[in-house]
Amino acid sequence: MVKSWLEMVEQITRSEGLPIVPDEKTGDPVWVDLRELRLKYLIPIARIRKFFDGLKEGKVYATRCPVQDVYFFPPQADCPYCMDENLEWVEIRGRGTLVTYTVVSVKPASYLHYPDYIIAIARMEEGFNVLCWMSVDDPSQLRIGMPVKLVVKRREPEGFFTYYLEPE
Repeated sequence: MVKSWLEMVEQITRSEGLPIVPDEKTGDPVWVDLRELRLKYLIPIARIRKFFDGLKEGKVYATRCPVQDVYFFPPQADCPYCMDENLEWVEIRGRGTLVTYTVVSVKPASYLHYPDYIIAIARMEEGFNVLCWMSVDDPSQLRIGMPVKLVVKRREPEGFFTYYLEPE
């Protein structure tokens, strides 16, 4: 489907002189920019540094607003509901239930050096969802509703600490 869509864009561009196609949902005209984007950016983390320090220690933290009694993961420095800046740090117990997953075999250019991987969503015991890579050798082992745990590992080849889900 992607190839035929790209072929359609190329055909329209050749005939009309502009890469403008109708949006699939609204029919409104959209400009199709086929240039590859490579992004590098900096994210200030001073107010959520504990999260990253926790990863180095093998721990995963969320923040919790005591006013709204709501958790935030990934952690936030401020509550978006009441703007409270005094959020509490909570170490995640790491147990949850697999909600959904997908095997990623068609990857963006910046991920081509990884073998096929699994992205999963789990509902944690604390009541929030976590979206991350699932660490499992065989995707056929996965079942929606199965117990999973959140673990910290180094992602290679970069060598940085991050969190993954694993079957429990």
